Amino acid sequence: MPMTRNCPITDLQYLTRDVVSITLEAGELAQAAKPGQFVNIKCGEGLLLRRPISICDVNGTLLTVVFQVKGEGTQWLSQCQAGEELDVLGPLGHGYDIPQGKVLVVGGGIGVPPMLYAAKCCEAADACVGFRSEENAILLEELNAACGRVLVTSDDGTIGAHGFVDALVRKALSEERYAAVFACGPKPMLKSVYHAAKEGNTPCFVSMEERMGCGIGACLVCACSVGGHHKHVCKDGPVFNAEEVDW
Repeated sequence: MPMTRNCPITDLQYLTRDVVSITLEAGELAQAAKPGQFVNIKCGEGLLLRRPISICDVNGTLLTVVFQVKGEGTQWLSQCQAGEELDVLGPLGHGYDIPQGKVLVVGGGIGVPPMLYAAKCCEAADACVGFRSEENAILLEELNAACGRVLVTSDDGTIGAHGFVDALVRKALSEERYAAVFACGPKPMLKSVYHAAKEGNTPCFVSMEERMGCGIGACLVCACSVGGHHKHVCKDGPVFNAEEVDW
C-alpha cells in the first residue's frame, strides 16, 4: 500500500556529471518496497507534479534512488543536502515477480539502477549492462558484488564490448539457462532484449518508461498499449511481460 513520508536524506553523491544517487531514511516505506517499483518525490514548492524515480536499492530502512538531472525538478533534487527531508510517495507500481533460479538482469543507461535491487532479490543473478561510454558507467562495483558475472558494453567501445546490450544478452543466454530476463532501459533496447530472450526461449519482463502525472493511475498521462489494451505504466506496470507489450 503506497504511503507518504517525509524522508531525511542520509547521503547524496554524484555518480557521473549528471547522474545523482540519494539515500533516504524511509522507514516502513523502504521495507515495503519490491524490485521494479518506484517512488514519487516532491521537488520544490512551485512544481505541481512529483518526479517518479525507480528504486535502486534497499538496505533495512534505507532506500536509494539514482536519477539523471534533466529538468527543473531533478535539478532542484540534485541540489539538496544530507539532513534535509523529502516528501516521498511510494512504493508505487507493479514490480518484478521473482522466480526460482538464476535471473539475467539487463539495464541500459539510467535503466541500470533498478536492476541492482532486482539482482539482490533473486536467488542468483547475472547482469548485462550498456552505457554510452566509460564516463557514463555507473554502479558496476555494486553489480559485481550482487551478481555472479557482469557483462558490459558501450556505444563507443570505451568500456566493455563495443556495441549494444542485446548482443550480450544473446551471449549470456547461449552459455547458461536462466529462469527469466529482467530489463529496464530505453524502449528500442527493451524491444531488442525481448527478441533476444524470445530466441533463447526465456521469459522476459520489461520495465516501461512513460511520462507520469499522478503516479497512482488516476490520470491518463502514462498510458501504453499492452495486449491491445491501454494500461497505466504507473499502476499496471512499470513492469510488464514483454510477450504482451505491443511493440
